[in-house]
Amino acid sequence: MTGEKTPVSVLILAKNEEKNIGDCLQSVQWAAEIVVIDDNSTDRTPEIARELGARVVTHALAGNWGAQQTFAIGEATHDWIYFLDADERVTPRLAAKIKELVMADDRRYAYLNARLNYFWEQPLRHGGWFPDYVVRLLPKAGTYVTGFVHPAFHHDYEEVHLPKDFYLVHYPYRDWQHYFNKLNFYTTLAAEKMHEQGKRAHLWDFIAHPFWASFRMYILRGGWRDGCIGFVLASFHYFYTMAKYVKLYYLEKSNGHVGDEH
Repeated sequence: MTGEKTPVSVLILAKNEEKNIGDCLQSVQWAAEIVVIDDNSTDRTPEIARELGARVVTHALAGNWGAQQTFAIGEATHDWIYFLDADERVTPRLAAKIKELVMADDRRYAYLNARLNYFWEQPLRHGGWFPDYVVRLLPKAGTYVTGFVHPAFHHDYEEVHLPKDFYLVHYPYRDWQHYFNKLNFYTTLAAEKMHEQGKRAHLWDFIAHPFWASFRMYILRGGWRDGCIGFVLASFHYFYTMAKYVKLYYLEKSNGHVGDEH
């Protein structure tokens, strides 16, 4: 995209993203403002961001993703904002659509766009992975975000889903170690949230819920159409679901020393 910059503030939260931030920022060079909210990175993330024209603001995440996004909104100087993660890329087709919407400046609406997830250089178009809609483009005024891990946008605008072919490219996992680290992290959070809601787990939950989750991803949502990776991810989704119910079950169990055998 060439010519005059689009009057929108692209907001990116980052920490130690030197492997991702360059490609991410290259995909939004059409924006009039790019703001990177850096959570005290210890790598070259801030330097790379500045080299590519971003304004870098250092601000601790402190475990609260929604508060960090609300802080980012306060740093924006344009009337329209667009949120982007460091592991995402804006396609030229989506960029052109964002420009069209921002220039129309109809502030009755907030826009959700699809995300096309890639893993091991393969697009995941089935199994519930696509279109994976997320709120990203909306007016700044009156917008704020809450939620420690899975943030929720709060605003007074009518939400509009853009057609699926206007999508972000998303790289959610760098490798299998990153995948399993996320699996462990999110299953713990899911178990804690269910516990706070008064839910309890039983042996039957270890059996029924994982089977249904895997079956739904692989068969009902067509994960089989993604080939080998579709089978692998559906299988691991079984263990993801089982892990969160097992963790929920053991939240009410003690794990202390019970004495020596006699």
